[in-house]
Amino acid sequence: MGSRWTFNWVMFLGFLSSCVYGVGVNWGALATHKLPQKTVVQMLKDNGITRMKLFDADENTLSALAGSNIEVMVAIPNYRLKEMNNYNSAKEWVGSNIARYNFMGGVTIKYVAVGNEPFFGPFNGTYKNVTFPALRNIQNALNEAGVGDSIKVTVPLNADVYSTPQNNPVPSAGRFRRDIRGIMTQIVRFLNKSNAPLTINIYPFLSLYGSVTFPKKYAFFDGGFSITDNGIKYTNAFDANFDTLVSSLKAVGFGDLPIIVGETGWPTDGDKNANIGDAYRYYKGLLPRLAGN
Repeated sequence: MGSRWTFNWVMFLGFLSSCVYGVGVNWGALATHKLPQKTVVQMLKDNGITRMKLFDADENTLSALAGSNIEVMVAIPNYRLKEMNNYNSAKEWVGSNIARYNFMGGVTIKYVAVGNEPFFGPFNGTYKNVTFPALRNIQNALNEAGVGDSIKVTVPLNADVYSTPQNNPVPSAGRFRRDIRGIMTQIVRFLNKSNAPLTINIYPFLSLYGSVTFPKKYAFFDGGFSITDNGIKYTNAFDANFDTLVSSLKAVGFGDLPIIVGETGWPTDGDKNANIGDAYRYYKGLLPRLAGN
């Protein structure tokens, strides 16, 4: 997404089969002015943040989160996915980054993100054949370590893993991308068997950024543009994007798979539509919508 953009990240943890699970934030390590990890954790607690998604399993960050009761999603970076295709390496990673924090007063780890948007188009298939074996090995290693019932794997995906035909661009026509459809079917079948969720990152801003014809009003939640699909009226791209994923899951036989929205947000710098006013408008619509289930 480019280092020139300043994003306010939000994480929404929710499930298809139930009401909203909770709202949290993403904590990335790339910053020019880093705060001490303990300061960040206290700031989160002071603001009532109870859920956190990380992009790695940094020891200092996890140590700062110990005893905080903040539910955490730790992550394995893409460059380590091939390494995790070796089961012994997967067991070693689980021992070093999960089991060591699994004690009373430790870190409340709920999920392990295996990669980050590994099928994103610009990666040109680099992680296509190593993501599912890594996912399977990590969950099996969690099971072997005795924490598999409470800690589940997931894969945070970019929304480009699914699409709709140009002649029928509605959510019900959503299908996984042809080049990864087989792999995605394997992944969701395994997640379903493991009672684990799929994670998706949804950014209406990126639709606006990527197309001069995309209606700006559709990126927000306050109306002004809509589409109708089989009698369902969609007034914003977030809902339509989410349901496109649901349709894609249904098409491969797993329409009831739990879904986490891992990232959504609006940038405040770096593009003509990246500003504080539009970011405020996006969150003003998003957060009450999540709170209202």
